[in-house]
Amino acid sequence: MKQASTQNCIGDVSQLLGLSTDTLRYYEKSGLLPRIARNDSGRRIYDEMDISKLRFIIRAKKMNFSLAEISDLLKMRQKPQHVKDDIRFLTRQKLTEIESHIDELSHLKNELTLLLNLCQSSEDGCPIIDKLDEL
Repeated sequence: MKQASTQNCIGDVSQLLGLSTDTLRYYEKSGLLPRIARNDSGRRIYDEMDISKLRFIIRAKKMNFSLAEISDLLKMRQKPQHVKDDIRFLTRQKLTEIESHIDELSHLKNELTLLLNLCQSSEDGCPIIDKLDEL
């Protein structure tokens, strides 16, 4: 993986972080990133702080935070000691959502396993198709 230098153009940062250039432009346009500095020819130049924020965004997205929540987290990141309770609350909410999603996925897994077993042992039709329209 390419190491970040003090200044990187959009293509370098795209490759470094595995984000499309459209995504990088969108993060700037939406305000997740401040306006990125430009060189004399108008090309975006990302510094270490920009790259650090982008890594933060990537990690927060992997934790299933929305872009609005990430925007809040980025603001909180500036003075975490003053917003510790807010950060904990937002993180607790996200954890609750993820736990609920895990429960839903577990239930779905059990349903699909049952349908697959029913289909394998059925000599008539396919219970998978027959049962999908049931609520």
